[in-house]
Amino acid sequence: MPVMRTEQDSIGTLDVPHDALYGIHTARAMQNFGVTGVPISHFPEFISALATVKLAAAQANAELGVLDEKRATVISEACCDLRNGLHHQYFLVDVIQGGAGTSTNMNANEVIANLGLIRLGFEPGNYRHLHPNDHVNLSQSTNDVYPTAIRLAILSRIAPLQTVLGSLQAAFQERAKTFHDVVKVGRTQLQDAVPMSLGMEFAGFAVTIGEDIERLTQLGELLTEVNLGGTAIGTAVNTPKGYGPVVIDKLSHAFGMRLVQAHDLVEASSDLGAFVTFSSVLKRVAVKLSKICNDLRLLSSGPRAGFGEIRLPAVQAGSSIMPGKINPVIPEMVNQVAYQIIGNDLTVTLAAESGQLQLNAMEPVAAYNILQSMGLLTRAVNILTERCITGIEANVAHCRQQLDNSLVLVTALAPLLGYELASKIAKLAEQKQITIADAMQQLGASDAAALQAISDPRTMIWGNKE
Repeated sequence: MPVMRTEQDSIGTLDVPHDALYGIHTARAMQNFGVTGVPISHFPEFISALATVKLAAAQANAELGVLDEKRATVISEACCDLRNGLHHQYFLVDVIQGGAGTSTNMNANEVIANLGLIRLGFEPGNYRHLHPNDHVNLSQSTNDVYPTAIRLAILSRIAPLQTVLGSLQAAFQERAKTFHDVVKVGRTQLQDAVPMSLGMEFAGFAVTIGEDIERLTQLGELLTEVNLGGTAIGTAVNTPKGYGPVVIDKLSHAFGMRLVQAHDLVEASSDLGAFVTFSSVLKRVAVKLSKICNDLRLLSSGPRAGFGEIRLPAVQAGSSIMPGKINPVIPEMVNQVAYQIIGNDLTVTLAAESGQLQLNAMEPVAAYNILQSMGLLTRAVNILTERCITGIEANVAHCRQQLDNSLVLVTALAPLLGYELASKIAKLAEQKQITIADAMQQLGASDAAALQAISDPRTMIWGNKE
């Protein structure tokens, strides 16, 4: 049998493993909230963010004289360990939990306290020397620590997401340059429309991705406003005089980014508007990515009975029964990631709406969904770039054949022959399955200027620009 230690709270007593760095509050939460099977340690940036908040609070409390230097030092050292990725295995509370994040905050308080106790030469659980609430949580509440940590965790994930989006944009730009001269049929509503180049199509993909890279930075700025220092409901109860500005300054320094305290801490303690806005841009990126992947699947369909204009890299066999079949599995994966992110955004919206009075108890599910969306998006975009986009090839001959066999060149005739006559030419060519030139001849409309207009589709694409 494992050696246990007994801890006590306001409910009663509970045994926890003797050498565990967590305590009774974490243990009770583990019993109560085993719903997703995903512990908060699944998001290491969140644990690091919690530790950063606790570090700033300890430093502020020491500077203001409400926490002795010895305890402040060991708390700070424990927080630095957590920020360096150590001891995360003791953060075991489920990401979805009741209590507005109290269990997460207490998990952090207990781990930090026990790490500090070991540094002081005491065994875990000997809280009279360093207490999770009285010392680690001094001048704090879950209601300002937890939302602040969520914001820091999200902010820390923006740059990696922007990096992979930038790489994807660059990959599309490179393919656009490579495919610059590949002429093809442009389509609207899945019907032949006018000529274009494959390079134009891929350049459009690059632009639509690039639009949101800077937008992530802009909306991320909403998250730099935190309610730390407001404690329970924003009234700053149980904080020493001057604590707010000091702790925000310490937090900004520790995190490496300028953070500001919310102007109205009561409002900031219950409002998740910034989460809703930021989640919406993640959804926007996901929707645009999914649309691009739909296009890639269509353009690569076939290879002989579909569009077949591009060839995606063959990354795995596509069928257990049809030999040689290759599926667009990477775009399909990205589509599914997009669906998940879209659903996550709705969850964040509902969580924000469900706040009541001075607190929103649904913050844990909002945090979980935003962090999950950012993780999914970052990994999916990286895979899409490396295992799909960079290896796409153009089926040049097939693109030109489809263009030559289409009726899209008839659009060039409208300014010369009039819309009605051009329509008759297109209809006759389709009915008799003949070329536009032959249809023009049969209708007596084959003048030199009109024939010249349909002789080179490049003039419809670039005109006199190239």
